[in-house]
Amino acid sequence: MNKGKKSIAVVTGVSHPKGIGAAICRKLASVGTDIFFTHWSSEVEWSQSFLKEIKELGVRCEGLEIDLSDVEASVKLLDTVTAELDFPSILVNNAAHSVRDGYEHLDAKTLDEHYSVNMRAAFLLSVEFARRFKKLNRSSGRIINMTSGQDIGPMREELAYAATKGAISAFTRSLSAELAPLGITVNAVNPGPTDSGWMTEEIKQVLSPNFLLGRVGKPDDAARLVAFLASEEAGWITGQVIHSEGGFLRS
Repeated sequence: MNKGKKSIAVVTGVSHPKGIGAAICRKLASVGTDIFFTHWSSEVEWSQSFLKEIKELGVRCEGLEIDLSDVEASVKLLDTVTAELDFPSILVNNAAHSVRDGYEHLDAKTLDEHYSVNMRAAFLLSVEFARRFKKLNRSSGRIINMTSGQDIGPMREELAYAATKGAISAFTRSLSAELAPLGITVNAVNPGPTDSGWMTEEIKQVLSPNFLLGRVGKPDDAARLVAFLASEEAGWITGQVIHSEGGFLRS
């Protein structure tokens, strides 16, 4: 990203070994990017093991347990990254909060809990990253937001999740226009239904026929696309919401 200087990526929401966040960290590290990841309510033993795993790929790696619903989380996170590694050039907003609801169960508490992580945390972290990037007079940066295709189809009994993650698409497009003059690209990735540890065999059997490419998504599928968007080769791509779903058909 910055010639002569190693890239540093912040990846939020890396809380278990089979998740998309972990796959993104591994892929970025494999191409020489230093990693700073956040986690919440994950086992300390696992996070330490993961940190060691990433370092064994030949890059620097640090992690932070942080509650992204805290209104000061964006400042605390970027202060910590800068102190331990340096200011990052790549930000991947992967963290998400999801609890099934539906119209019969949705209430203010549920909506606020989704909003504070899925929208507010990602929005504030993105703009804090951009403000510091401008002050440091950096020349090339990347913001990559993870979404779930809420703007192209319904998600039953996921009203709070769908509404708050759906806002990521609109935010991505508008923020990209503001940050383009700074040299920061802003894009979003929708990986489609992905087997990140939550799918039972029954769910896989139900979903598989809907994938034109014949299988459910894997975390590595999303990680490869994120790594491309974070690379120099993707410097001409901004303001896009990329639906990388293996041809998933919504009924």
